[in-house]
Amino acid sequence: MKNNPFDDESGTFLVLANDEGQHCIWPEFAAVPAGWTTVLPAGPREAALDHIERTWTDMRPKSLTRTAA
Repeated sequence: MKNNPFDDESGTFLVLANDEGQHCIWPEFAAVPAGWTTVLPAGPREAALDHIERTWTDMRPKSLTRTAA
């Protein structure tokens, strides 16, 4: 069974965001998928997770928050 690269505590990760404002960690070695933009350059996994926790405070997609206003 292969290890999940997203769980690699010693891995190097980007933080990505999509047009809906959703964020994710992404392994540096993998191509950034269409529709996602790098918002934090490659660094330690913990730094990526900390960035997401600090900046992505509303889990609702932007399209939902626009219609709810």
